[in-house]
Amino acid sequence: MSATPVSCCIIAHNEADRIERCILAARDVVDEVVVVDSGSTDDTIAKAKALGAKTFFNSWEGYGPQKRFAEDCASHDWILNLDADEIVTPELAGEIAGLMQAGEPPLPAYRFRQVTVYPGKDKPRPWADYHNYVRLYDRRKVRFRQSLVHDTVDTAGYPVGQLAGTALHFSWRSLDHVRSKLERYTDLQAKELRKPRWKILLRLPIEYPVLFFRYYILRCNFTGGLTGLRIAHEIARARTRRLIKIARAQKTR
Repeated sequence: MSATPVSCCIIAHNEADRIERCILAARDVVDEVVVVDSGSTDDTIAKAKALGAKTFFNSWEGYGPQKRFAEDCASHDWILNLDADEIVTPELAGEIAGLMQAGEPPLPAYRFRQVTVYPGKDKPRPWADYHNYVRLYDRRKVRFRQSLVHDTVDTAGYPVGQLAGTALHFSWRSLDHVRSKLERYTDLQAKELRKPRWKILLRLPIEYPVLFFRYYILRCNFTGGLTGLRIAHEIARARTRRLIKIARAQKTR
């Protein structure tokens, strides 16, 4: 398809309601789609196969190990890494296609923004928050970290490019999903993170108000109305509980 072939790698678990949009938005700018499933009980695999994706199974070991497994399943060295709840915009797709058609890209890794979209919405709110992660890269030079919770690429000191296009991130299906997803994620963080007990005790009384201010004001969730208020509350609450989980986990080690 392109001068430099690209594999799109997606990890998934019970994503039948979202994976089709993810694949459809990306498949015209990549040479293959690889889906690694960790034991879905819905139609995730059937829907991925129907759209031509290569599917694999790997038991869940954490974000980093799962994404590294997906890298190893790819036929090509250049990887476009997406989560099943992310949709490449036409602008980003065109930018990636142009970069790959020109031959081997000049840099081994490129960032692009994943812009948050609220549950039930089709587009981001004004001043929506985003992550800006490396998601397009050459696996011969950079790879995902082994971390259970930090699903980021270790760029190993290589220069990193910035793409102008964005992906839309439909991270949450509902407010209940916000809560359950944060609970699972902070459970994983508690297994990996270490903090001195005095720091936990010092931070605990101020953790919620500081985090609520960060997510509601600084990250502009106030532009999301009542939904934004509730999301800021859930994030601040979950991350405050994370401190307690870390303290408990350290006691048992």
